[in-house]
Formats: sequence, structure tokens, C-alpha cells
Amino acid sequence: MKVRILYHDHCFDGAASAAYFNRFVQSKFYPDADFAFTGMAHKAAQLFEPELFDGDVNAIVDFKYSPDERLTWWFDHHQSAFLTTEDQAHYESTRHERRLYLDVHSRSCTKYIARIAREEYGFEAPDLAELVHWADIIDGAVYDRAEVPVAMKEPALKLVLVIEAAKGSGTVQRIIRLMQHRSLRDIIEDAEIKALFEPLYERHLRSIDLIRKLGRCEGRVISFDVADYDMEGYNKFVPYYLFPEGTYTVSVSLSSFRTKISVGSNPWAAEEPRHNLASICERYGGGGHPRVGAISFERHELDRAREVARDIVEELRGEPSA
Repeated sequence: MKVRILYHDHCFDGAASAAYFNRFVQSKFYPDADFAFTGMAHKAAQLFEPELFDGDVNAIVDFKYSPDERLTWWFDHHQSAFLTTEDQAHYESTRHERRLYLDVHSRSCTKYIARIAREEYGFEAPDLAELVHWADIIDGAVYDRAEVPVAMKEPALKLVLVIEAAKGSGTVQRIIRLMQHRSLRDIIEDAEIKALFEPLYERHLRSIDLIRKLGRCEGRVISFDVADYDMEGYNKFVPYYLFPEGTYTVSVSLSSFRTKISVGSNPWAAEEPRHNLASICERYGGGGHPRVGAISFERHELDRAREVARDIVEELRGEPSA
């Protein structure tokens, strides 16, 4: 028997969700199954190819809904959980017939899975409490100050860097398997993982200098464009560490498979952010949470992405909205 788990790739909460879900269903439902993982990324063409659902049991965690009838389990917590209104209608009409769970008020998908597993199925994993705790902190950005996630002193925060920056999905899927039975400190001290972390941390330090050089904060909006530099991603708290007066951040970056606009809000802002960033991103085909969102374009659509980013910056600078 094969269980296929589709998860949000290069995301700590996505990896932790896959790990917790694996432990849960292996314990309660499929003890002898083989588990396989597929990392999912938000792309301009956000379609689930039919061949993705190749398991006897198929699950999606921390990612958008698919109406494919072969989907057995689904857990998500994003406002932008549905690609289309038809998908949402399909979910509403079939959610009582399958194991489909959505809670947009949950800070992390991992903690949501843990709650449902406990309340509805009587499953608990005390040894995974650390994993659930950190997934909730990381996905909810519950830090005392910006320096904490930027300095990366905790094992969980070091793993965030490896998960977000590692090439391909192989490393993330190895971490998912390790997360099920090992502490976060043990994982980051693993020789292979540690060897990946060290050069990535040096790259992280260089990215701070680059964002300091390129970024500007006007009208409480931090904006910068790193598409012309070798920097697929960056620590999303760096802008608030460098420009603490900013309320929002808007950036453009380029990866091997997409052009991306990242939109976020400062958890330590002097004034409460008034815009729902997921709703703004949805207008351009993206989505996310009220306080953080993103939009993906095809790789050749860099000019279009830059134009949309400018529009979003102007909208956020203009404020009103609540």
C-alpha cells in the first residue's frame, strides 16, 4: 500500500505538517504502508497534474485544495485555499464524505493537524510537541523581535534556512522523515544537514547586505528588487530588521521556475497593518494569509511582476483599508 503526501515545499510548516501527518496516519490507519512525498510550489499555472495522485491513499497538507476524486485527506489553513470558486463548491459539497479539513484561523497547519488528530481520532505524539510548537511560532511569526529569526540561534530557525534554501526537494523530504522521530537539534547537527547549513548561512549574511543596499522605506512600505541578483529567496524578517519603521514589505525575486512578488507586514509595526495582503495578492492570481502573501508569474514575466509590485507599493502607501 502506498500513501502519497503532497506538501508545501521549502516551507518549515509544510515539512512539519507532512511529518506530523505521516506519524498520525501511519499509527492510526496505515501501519504497513509505504509513504512517498511530493513538494508543491505555487506557480503561475497552479494545476494539479493527474499523475500526482498515484497512491492508494493521497493527501495534501498545507497547500491548496484539489477536487480530484482520488484525494483522501486534505489539511490547510490559508485564506487562499482554493484555486477557483468551483473548487470551493466541490469542497463544500464533498467535505462530509471525505477527510477534508480547513481552518483559516489556525496559525500553522502542523498545529491544526495535531488538534484534529487528537480531538477526532484520539492520536497524540508527545515527542513531536517541540515540532508543533516551533511550526506555530515560525508560521505565525511569533517572535519577540526581528533579530531572533534573522540571527537564527535556535535549531528550528537554522532548519528554516535549510528547508527554504536547499535545492530540489530531496533534502526537505529527508528532513520530513527525520522530523518524525528526532529532535530539531539532532536534525541540524546531522552531518549532511549541517554541511548544507553553513554555506547557506554565509549566503544569508550576504543577503542582509544586499537588501540593506537595495531596499528603501517610503510611506512605511519597504520595497526592493533582487531579480537581477543570485538570490532566489531571503529571510522575510530581514527587511524589518533593517527598516524597523516599515509596516509592509514588497519585493520581486527570480527563481529557476518563476518570478515572485512577496508581500508581507511587520509583526512589530508601531501601527496595526490595515490591509489584507492575501486579498491584494488574490487580485493578481496569488494568495496567502491576511498578513503575508505572494504572487507567482512565469519566469519570463519579470516586467509584468515589476509593474504589479509598483502598483501594490502605491496601494499600501496610500493606506486606508481595514
